[in-house]
Amino acid sequence: MNPGPYGMGQTGVPFGDVPSVRDWMGLRGEIGSPAHEHPSKRVTGFGCARREVSGARLWGLFAARFGTPDSFFAQHYVHNYCPLLFLENTRLGRNVTPDTLPAADMAPVYEACDDFLRTLVGTLKPEWVVGVGGFAQGRARTALNGLPVRIAHVAHPSPANPSANGDWGALATRELVEAGVWRE
Repeated sequence: MNPGPYGMGQTGVPFGDVPSVRDWMGLRGEIGSPAHEHPSKRVTGFGCARREVSGARLWGLFAARFGTPDSFFAQHYVHNYCPLLFLENTRLGRNVTPDTLPAADMAPVYEACDDFLRTLVGTLKPEWVVGVGGFAQGRARTALNGLPVRIAHVAHPSPANPSANGDWGALATRELVEAGVWRE
């Protein structure tokens, strides 16, 4: 959907849970801060102590299934549909998802994100695009309509999604196998 303040907002990697990015992917380096930060959501990069639960679940599944990042990334790519982090202009700076913002405000953002997704799919030529969550699947269906790509869906791994709070890895695996993306 879009970055979370403790995931991609810290590491630049979609679903970028710091331990997953640092320890499993082996990525290191200095991560800068934006010129204007929300005071309660500072970018501390790999120093961020807070976990991104969605990212821990997503990358944890890939680590368990594929073992190494090289094995996973040999045939997979993870893209964040909208790379913009939206925060409320309040003391706490709550994360705001694109689907909750006014449609008129988001229309040009969706147009740019759709264009980029079409370019990405045209360049990589994947067999499948898997939307992580209903929003991502819906945007993929809209953006990729008429292109030769199959679209599937897995439940979003967010703790805000009740179906994700059991064994999300097993749920996502079952959804991917049933769709024909993965084999048992």
